[in-house]
Amino acid sequence: MQSSAIFPLFYLPPVGYFSGLKDFDYNFLLEKEEHFPKQTYRNRTRIYSPNGHLDLIIPVIKGSKVHTKIKDVKISNDFNWQRLHWKSFESCYRNAAYFEFYEDEFSHFYHTKFEYLFDYNQQLLEWLFKQLKKEPTIGYTSEYIKEIDPALDFRSKIHFKHPVNEADFKPYFQVFDDREGFKPNLSIVDLLFNQGPQTKSYL
Repeated sequence: MQSSAIFPLFYLPPVGYFSGLKDFDYNFLLEKEEHFPKQTYRNRTRIYSPNGHLDLIIPVIKGSKVHTKIKDVKISNDFNWQRLHWKSFESCYRNAAYFEFYEDEFSHFYHTKFEYLFDYNQQLLEWLFKQLKKEPTIGYTSEYIKEIDPALDFRSKIHFKHPVNEADFKPYFQVFDDREGFKPNLSIVDLLFNQGPQTKSYL
């Protein structure tokens, strides 16, 4: 019987992801055996640009017709997507109160090549927990379990296509909120760069 919450491993997950983890006291399993689903936060993050939402997508190597497990998905470095992402973070958050505070460590992830998407996302997640001063208890799935208690299954609950209930998110200052107002449930780095050490109190 599955008794632990299962979360997917996302690229710089949205704020709601961490709120979900908090509900389980940061004790959870990461899904390692699922087949890689397209168009999800697994290789996409959403930030606030001068023009509104901006999705940053990590390109992955196209597999054969056989489904690829998430742990085996390779990043495509045919073009310099890391430079594109880093320039986007700079243009969107250079004026954020805490961007410079995190910049040196965060930039490492955009100046170092990674082969596997899972490894890249995992190292980013570990870095994020370090900034949040959280010491999670993380396990990993050893097989894909299709039928589990819906209350414990977060593999498809958090999706950028799902409508966001603003009432679920406490507003905070965002760099461009004078243009389009508060945008809830963006990447955790939006909260981190704008609120710094106070980020924990918003989750």
